[in-house]
Amino acid sequence: MTGALRPGAIDLLRLQRDETYVLLRRWFALGKPFLGTGELRREFAALDRTLVPGDVLAELVGRLDRGAFREPWAYLALRERIGAWRYLRLHLERREAEEIGVGEFLRFEERLVDPAADDERALEIDFAPFNREFPRLKEARSIGNGVLFLNRHLAGRMFARPAEGEKRLLEFLSAHAIEGQPLLIDDSIRDAGALRHALGEALRRLASMPGDAPWQDCEERLRPLGLCRGWGDCARRAAETISLLVDILEAPSPDALEAFLARVPMISRLLVLSPHGYFGQDNVLGLPDTGGQVIYILDQVRALEYEMRERLVRQGVAIAPKVLIVTRLIPEARGTTADQRLEKVIGCDNTWILRVPFQEADGTVVRQWLSRFEIWPYLERFAAEVEAAALAELGGRPDLVIGNYSDGNLVATLLSERLGVTQCNIAHALEKTKYAHSDLQWKALDARYHFACQYTADLIAMNAADFIITSTYQEIAGTDAAAGQYDSYRSFSLPGLYRVLDGIDPLDPKFNVVSPGASAGVYFSWSDAARRQDELLAPAIEALVYGAPEFGRSRGHLTQRRPLLFTMARLDPIKNVAGLVECYARSARLRAAADLLVIGGHLDAEASEDQEEREQIARLHALIDEHRLEHCVRWVGVRLDRVLAGGLYRHVADQRGAFVQPALFEAFGLTVIEAMASGLPVFATCHGGPSEIIIDGISGYHIDPYDGDAMTERIAAFLERAVAEPEHWMAISRGALARVEQRYTWRKYAERMMTLSRIYGFWKFASGLEREETRRYLHMFRHLQFKPLAAAVRGT
Repeated sequence: MTGALRPGAIDLLRLQRDETYVLLRRWFALGKPFLGTGELRREFAALDRTLVPGDVLAELVGRLDRGAFREPWAYLALRERIGAWRYLRLHLERREAEEIGVGEFLRFEERLVDPAADDERALEIDFAPFNREFPRLKEARSIGNGVLFLNRHLAGRMFARPAEGEKRLLEFLSAHAIEGQPLLIDDSIRDAGALRHALGEALRRLASMPGDAPWQDCEERLRPLGLCRGWGDCARRAAETISLLVDILEAPSPDALEAFLARVPMISRLLVLSPHGYFGQDNVLGLPDTGGQVIYILDQVRALEYEMRERLVRQGVAIAPKVLIVTRLIPEARGTTADQRLEKVIGCDNTWILRVPFQEADGTVVRQWLSRFEIWPYLERFAAEVEAAALAELGGRPDLVIGNYSDGNLVATLLSERLGVTQCNIAHALEKTKYAHSDLQWKALDARYHFACQYTADLIAMNAADFIITSTYQEIAGTDAAAGQYDSYRSFSLPGLYRVLDGIDPLDPKFNVVSPGASAGVYFSWSDAARRQDELLAPAIEALVYGAPEFGRSRGHLTQRRPLLFTMARLDPIKNVAGLVECYARSARLRAAADLLVIGGHLDAEASEDQEEREQIARLHALIDEHRLEHCVRWVGVRLDRVLAGGLYRHVADQRGAFVQPALFEAFGLTVIEAMASGLPVFATCHGGPSEIIIDGISGYHIDPYDGDAMTERIAAFLERAVAEPEHWMAISRGALARVEQRYTWRKYAERMMTLSRIYGFWKFASGLEREETRRYLHMFRHLQFKPLAAAVRGT
């Protein structure tokens, strides 16, 4: 369903009054106060009716996000289009549709949870008034490319008044220094006229020099003009940069401004925050709360350090960039390096992991691991300790602060506010979309998950950020059929605590899609014989896939060399590994086509500290027992190092198998990228990022884990065709490799991140993007809501 809801569509429901009555009866008959998208649409699909052109009821149901029910009233939330919500209520007897406001809808939901709820005393959170004067995207297709919109809008506004624009640009140039030494211009250039004169004379002097003349030679001629290092490493590059600035002053344009800012030496010190879990380089993956985020950040900083160094060299700035990943120091480190204060990142020249401990109120260091759901009481003090430690390690303020996940984003917010630096947030995953009705049921879930605290932190951090990085468009806005992670924060209620009328707006230009990649040195095509290390990896892969079962480590013994279906994930319910095994067990066609290899989790439930993982372990064992899968399912409870994982992807490709990612929802899908980069055909969930990564039928296939029969039939059909037509398997393999090279590399990621950092940093400096009113509102919200909630976590 695309496009906007037609004008007057809600009023047209009166023409289908009888059918609306029947549908309402079906919804009420389910006996549930809350229904999600799937349940609402399934009941409509079950109606015995014929679709006709212009079917208003079908159009409305296709846009429903959720519903709340108490006879005789049904309250419905629908997305008129991506980024635009409407709310209505229907009366069972009168069968009339009435449009209502978001506040009334949320109040009805609250009363279903707590009939005694006092509407008048509930706190309402609304960020919309603070953003009325701020530029907003208008088209859903522009979501995720906010920097382009923002740069065009603000450049046009700033340079509409040339004198003011030139003044701000001069102030921006004058503010640049590294290690106390001025960059670009010194204080002898005090106005736009002097700047124009210096730039013109510089171009004339550079024109008489060889293009490859080093900056040291250029400096002798440009320093008397007030121009310092930072323009370029040679005469040609310096002239190009100066020419861009001259063009901006003469005839400003957003494209010229972006090109110029990409050359400005703004970023040399970077602070990355990821507090929870066992953050380290070895022996941490698979430990509680420690997974793909660690891999993402380590690959990210390697790419960013390289890009920063290359840019600084090209800009003629002889300084080594430095990156700090700040995480939590855990004295009880369980054989990892989580108890080491400082650890150099392998493959980097000057990137370090800095660990700072959590402390109790009396200063006692917290020695044991804490769940990501339990760390909220420690973060404000942690931020203060990090500030002092990071400033000492970096030798000054960072140029950019990057937060990761809800906890890291909150700490990034606190540090950015204190230090006055540009803030970037990366959510990785927002828990609200993973747990149905977790906002409305927060009280029942609070003892285990503390969602109220986390969702409050999310609202604070996301509204405070200067820009937000997501891996896919869907992460922000979803699809025509379902809301995205951030869109789900637009309006919601925590009954008895507060209701959010306007929380996070996906049309905010702070959102930018910058997709990560897979490490090119590890994940490469199965056909690249020159790079493969089969003689080194073959014994380990042979034991991993075909070895005898080992008590507590593996289960199942594959005796035939058949195509393999391979899946690798932690045993989290959302990853749906047990669901895949159950679907495989029930499909005789799929079992005849391939064996199933499962890598992940523990085999012994007692070895896991996570209750949800223990439940999944028990379910997997029960499925293998019930369906007697010992000779067609191999389950290995290990976390593979990346070199071995890369080799395993290629081995599965050699067997003409496929990778399956069956998650109920996946924000991005790093294993999907890894498998595709290895040339292995992939079947991945249609719910979330993989549906955007894969072009269905060309570079892989989409599957719906909620329809197990259709999923197994599609996989089996592919495997059968691959045997009958080997070229078909090869075509999908080539499509996967081409898709990764086109969109998903760390080199492209780092280049884009550096450009975004410069543009948002410039506009924060030049046009007051700090949004003082919003910051004050967030400050109050943090003190009145977050702090009491965090204190309550400590008391549970």
